[in-house]
Amino acid sequence: QVQLVESGGGAVQAGGSVRLSCEASGFAFSSRCMAWFRQAPGKEREALAKIAPSGDTTYDESVKGRFTASRDNAKSTMYLEMNSLKPEDTAMYYCAAAQFPTCRIGFSYWGRGTQVTVSS
Repeated sequence: QVQLVESGGGAVQAGGSVRLSCEASGFAFSSRCMAWFRQAPGKEREALAKIAPSGDTTYDESVKGRFTASRDNAKSTMYLEMNSLKPEDTAMYYCAAAQFPTCRIGFSYWGRGTQVTVSS
């Protein structure tokens, strides 16, 4: 059974930092593309970072230079280091897993999310 469990969210002031974790189980983590998404109230879900099994990562322009995604295949865990946070970063953050190594087909498995709230 595939499970993705996010943790590390919380409340932070603007300019601060948060590190999210996503613990995966029930599938071959090291051979799958993984991703971080977020969804703010009233807005569509957006992809923030996609990280291939090799560690190659692509970022959305809105977070490039501020957020860093990484993965530890030995621990089946993915991370999102978020710096210079802004109030507009307030959202529920989700991790997702693809069914394949490629990040181009889409994501089939989702965690329940962790809330990040940034106050000004």
